Amino acid sequence: MPAFVTFGRILFAVLFIYTGAARLFAMQATVDLIAAKVVVPDMIAPYAKQIETATAMTTPQLLAIAGGGLEIIAGVMIALNFGARFFAMLMIIYVAVATFLFYDFWNQAAPDNAKMLVDALKNLSIIGALFMIMGYGRATRPAEAAYGDV
Repeated sequence: MPAFVTFGRILFAVLFIYTGAARLFAMQATVDLIAAKVVVPDMIAPYAKQIETATAMTTPQLLAIAGGGLEIIAGVMIALNFGARFFAMLMIIYVAVATFLFYDFWNQAAPDNAKMLVDALKNLSIIGALFMIMGYGRATRPAEAAYGDV
């Protein structure tokens, strides 16, 4: 059983490694998508301007680099089973926020929102798999009886 869990963890992590690399390699498309969907709240706008000035990059560029980097690092760490619970927790937050911001199916008419709804549900299943990784963690579990105490 542990071999199947390891294999599944590696295959699952490939999703994050690939999408993170794709976001970084197609940086302008990622920046354009983020710029169209994400609005910096007024409360943190002055701080965002300071960071933009210090880095000479826009907030969407910084978010694209941070998101792509997080996906790659978290994917590698989950695949290697090193800090898997921590990185699964980070990815749960990341995927939940990204789903809320980018898959706003509730703002679209019924026939047009079907693809967005399916994509949001896929992200929900990814969050479920990340919760399983958090629950399983690094330690191996002893074999349990199939029927409990029966």
